Amino acid sequence: MASPDERSIGRSAVLALVAAASSGALGYLGTGLHPVAALTWLVPLPVLLAAPRLRWPWALGATAAGWIAAQSTLWSYFAHQLRMPPGILVAVLAFYPLLAVAAVGLFRVLLRRGRPVAAALAVPAVWAAGEYLLSIAQPHGAWLSLAYTQAGLRPVVQVASLTGAWGVTFLVTGVPAVIAALAAPAVPRLRLAVAATVLLLLTAGYTTYRLAAAPPANRVRVAVLGGPVDGEPTPDSAAGRALLSRYTRQIAAAAAAGARVAVLPEKVFDTTPRTWPLVAGPLARLARRRHVDIVVGAVARRGGTATNVAVAFPADGAAPVSYSKRHLIPGLETDEVQPGHGPLRRVPGTRYGLIVCKDLDFPDLVRDNRNHGASVLLAPAWDLGGDGWLHSRMAVLRGVESGLWIARAGRYGRLTVSDPTGRVVAEADATARPDAVLVAAVATGATPTPYARVGDWFAWLCAAAAVALLAVALRGRRNAGPARRAGREPSGARLTGSAGPGTPAAPVARDCPGPSW
Repeated sequence: MASPDERSIGRSAVLALVAAASSGALGYLGTGLHPVAALTWLVPLPVLLAAPRLRWPWALGATAAGWIAAQSTLWSYFAHQLRMPPGILVAVLAFYPLLAVAAVGLFRVLLRRGRPVAAALAVPAVWAAGEYLLSIAQPHGAWLSLAYTQAGLRPVVQVASLTGAWGVTFLVTGVPAVIAALAAPAVPRLRLAVAATVLLLLTAGYTTYRLAAAPPANRVRVAVLGGPVDGEPTPDSAAGRALLSRYTRQIAAAAAAGARVAVLPEKVFDTTPRTWPLVAGPLARLARRRHVDIVVGAVARRGGTATNVAVAFPADGAAPVSYSKRHLIPGLETDEVQPGHGPLRRVPGTRYGLIVCKDLDFPDLVRDNRNHGASVLLAPAWDLGGDGWLHSRMAVLRGVESGLWIARAGRYGRLTVSDPTGRVVAEADATARPDAVLVAAVATGATPTPYARVGDWFAWLCAAAAVALLAVALRGRRNAGPARRAGREPSGARLTGSAGPGTPAAPVARDCPGPSW
C-alpha cells in the first residue's frame, strides 16, 4: 500500500501534468502566427490555478513545460524562416518560459501569504515589464508580445493608445490572475473583486471614449500594391522591366479611380547608381503626370555597401526623398544590407511619413514619426508568407499607440490599411495574389494619443510594481524565519485545500499579519 507521502506525490504529479498540458494546448492555439484571441486570455489560467496547491518545484516545472509546449509552433519559423542566429534563438525561446516562471512563482508566494490583491497584480506587472525590457534589449524590438494576439479586438487594443502594447498584455495576463486568485482556497476575496471591477470599468470607459471620438474629416485615397514572391530583379533585366511596366499600369489605373498615393512593397528592385534612373525616371514622370505620390521599396547599392530604402516621388514634381530602413532582421538581412542612420522622412508637402517593414516593430520609432508631424505612415514591407497576419497586426497596433493611419504593402503577405483605432479598413492577401491592388481612403488629420506624448510610462510603472511586490514577498520570507526557528508555523502558514497530506495550499487569511493586499 502506498504511503501518504507517495499518494501526495502522485496527486501533485497528476495536477502538474494536467496544468502543463492544458496551458500548453491553450498556448499553442492562443499564441503564434495565427492566434485565437479568446484563448490567449486562458493560457496562464491552468498553472495559476494549480500553483498554490502544489509545492514550488511542481508549480514552476508545470509552468515552464506549458510555455515550452505553447511556443513549439514557432520553433521552425524562428530557425528556418527568420534564420535567427543561435544565440538570439535560444534567448527568444527561453524568454516566455522564464517570464512565466517568474510571474507564477511570485503569484504563488504572495497568494500563500494571504495577499490575493498583490498576487493578482504580480502576474501582469511581471509580464508587461518583462516584455518591455526584452523589447529594448534584443534586436527584434517589440516583436514578441501577447498584445498582438488581440489585434482583431478593437475594444481591447484601445488601451494601447494610453499604455502602449504593454497595457494590452497587462489585461490579457491580469484577468486570469484575478480569476485564479479568487478561486484559491481560504483567501479574502472582497478587496480583490472590488479592485478588479474598478480597473475593468475604467478600462471600458476609456475604450468607449476612444471609439466614440470623431475621426478627422479630410480623406485621401491610397493604393497599396503587391509584389513579386521571390528575389529583387534589377531594373535592366527582363524581369525588372516587366515588373516596372506592371506597376506603372496599376498605379495609373488606381490614380484614374481616385488614388492620390501609391505604396509599393519592400525591396522590389535591386539597384545601383547606374540602374536606378531606369526606375526613378518612369516613376517620377508618372507621379507628376497622374498627380499621385508614389513610394517604392528598393535595395540601393553604392560603393560596396547596400541599404534598404523607401523612396518617395512627390506628385508635385519635387525631388524624390529617401528613407533608409533602420532595423534589420539579424541573419536574414544583416548579411546583405546595412542599417540606415539618416533622419525621418516625409513626402514633401504632406503628413505622410516613410517607414520600412521591421521598423514598425519599434514603438519609439513610430512615436517619433508621429511627434515629427506624420499622421499617415506609408510602409513598404516584406512578409514571409505564413507570418503575414501577425506582422501586419503589429503595424496595426503601432497605429493605435501613436494615433496613425498605416498603409502597409506587405510583399508575399498582407496588404493592409488601418486607422488609429485599429480598424483594418481594407486588406488583401498578397501571398495568394502577388499582383493584388488595394485602394482605401485614409484621413490626413492628426489623432493625438497619450502614449505618443508620454511613451512607455506604463511599462516602467509595471517594472516598479514588480520590484515592490518582490520586496513584499522577500520581506514575508524573512519574517517567517524566526517563527520556524522557534518551532512553530509562521503566521499564515496553516493551509487548506492541499493536493494531499504534507502538501501546502493557500494561507488562512485571518492568521496573516498586515493588510491582505
